[in-house]
This record gives sequence, C-alpha cells and structure tokens, in this order.
Amino acid sequence: MKTLRFSEYGQADVLHIEETAKPVPATGEVLIKIAAAAINPSDVKNVAGLFSARLPMTPGRDFAGTVESAGPWYGKQVWGSGAGFGISSDGAQREYITMPASWLSEKPAKLTMAEAATVGVPYVTAWATLMLAGQLQADETLLVNGCTGAVGRAAIQLAHWKGARVIGIGRSDQPCAADVYINAREQDVVAGVKAATDGLGADIALDAVGGNSFETVLKCLRRGGRQLAITSTGTAQVSFNLLDFYHQQLQLIGVDTMKLTGTDIAAILDELRYGFDSGALQPQSHHSWNLANAQQAYATVSSGKNRQKQILLCQ
Repeated sequence: MKTLRFSEYGQADVLHIEETAKPVPATGEVLIKIAAAAINPSDVKNVAGLFSARLPMTPGRDFAGTVESAGPWYGKQVWGSGAGFGISSDGAQREYITMPASWLSEKPAKLTMAEAATVGVPYVTAWATLMLAGQLQADETLLVNGCTGAVGRAAIQLAHWKGARVIGIGRSDQPCAADVYINAREQDVVAGVKAATDGLGADIALDAVGGNSFETVLKCLRRGGRQLAITSTGTAQVSFNLLDFYHQQLQLIGVDTMKLTGTDIAAILDELRYGFDSGALQPQSHHSWNLANAQQAYATVSSGKNRQKQILLCQ
C-alpha cells in the first residue's frame, strides 16, 4: 500500500511516499480502508519535530474510511482521530490502518468522506474543552479567543448548538459566526466584552491563543467565570494579577486533548454525529489533494494563509 512517511524532522520536503505492507489486524482490531485524511497544524508541527515522534513515522490524526474486517463493523463507514496517531504510532495518511474496534465511531450519514475527515481535531478539542472540562450551559455567554481558527470556529458552532451566546475575539477582518465579534487590532477587548454583557463579563472563555493575550481574556470574565486554556502562542510564560484572580473567584482549567484515549475520542465523535446529522453542525470547507501531492498540501497548511482544511485522498 502507499504510505506517507518522514524519516527525519523538517518541513514538507522531508515527506515521501513509500510502498509498505498492508497491516494485519490483531485480536480485537479492525482493518480500515482510508478514504480521506486531514492535515492539521499539529501534523505540520509533528513533522517538524515538536512532539519528538519516533522515526520513521506516518503522520496524520484525522481520517474517514470503511471497515474491511469481518465482524459487526464490516462495511461500515467510520471517522476518527486516533490516540497517539502519527506520534507514538503510525498515523492515518496511508491507504490502510488498523485500530482497536473500541476506537470506532460511525461516520455521519450526511457527510462525505472528505467532509468527515475535516472534523476530528478541531471539533474533538472544542467538545472536550467546552462540554467536558468547561461544562458549558445553555444561555451562558462564551468568549472565544482565536475565533477564526479551526478550533474557534468549531467552538462557536458547538456553543450555538447547545444554546449559548458567543463573543469572538480575532485579529482580522475575516467573517466570524460569533454573535459579537471584537477585532483585537482595532478595539479594546475588555471594554468590548463588558459592553456586550451589560458590564458583567463572559461566563466562560476558551482561550485558543494564550501568550500575551492570556491576561486580557482573564479580565473579560465575570465573577466566578472560568477560563479554559488549550495552547500558548508566542510564549509559554504568562502573568496575571493574582489578587484580582481570587477576589473575582475565577477558575483556570487546562485541557490537553493529546491525553484522550481512543475510546474517549470515539465517545466524543458519537456525540458530534448527532449534531452533523441534524444539520446543527457543519463541516469546515476543505481542499482535497491526492496522496502524491502531500508535500504541497503540507506547505499550504504550514503557510497559515488558507483557512480551508487540507485533505489527502488516500485511494
């Protein structure tokens, strides 16, 4: 089978196609024919060596495909975002993959294979952060810092699906589906959030940026508000006024989706399937490439200039 590989860390040019043996499922595993696999920014970082993946390695966390193993899953179309894929074990950017049957989730009927492959990391991260860690409630006001990114856009959809109001913070003129959008390059973020919440502040914040904007987001919360941190751009070190933090009875919650197990991810995807099949959630726009053009597809993601999800067609 054709398999995308990298044997050294670097940019897109270290990726190459190899002919490898078709995997054989072990007891309790299934064989999946991969139709489409997404390229996430984390895949680019992985190829660059930021996660110290063992070498050689096949990248790719998100996929959609068809089960070819005999058994109750035979012939079913599935989608996934495997635990450790592309880092501790070979990822999904190849023609076939094996995994435990307990990691499987049936693909939404309304989505094509390529559309289903766009969902994984952004929506799983948004769900794990907002619904599991943050316990987002209907009628709450959610603040999303980094609302035009993939996770931010997924978070806005989830919040609206669950009946929450959303204030988005970004740094561009790109359209945003939030109820209120604040351009941090042109507006005072804290003043804008207070004005949009009758002076109270947001109930909960998903900070998909961190770094120098961390304390600003913290100042946007109402008394008893909670801030969810999933990354830190620019610098890992942040500071904030501890007196204000405890006087306001704020909560700070860290979320690392790399710690999710395969069964955790499958359970989240099962929840998300209802949203996509009902039409409450929509897949992200995408551009498809053949596996042979993986270097160009990775370079597109690495440039950061294209908001579309880049998808590799593996068959």
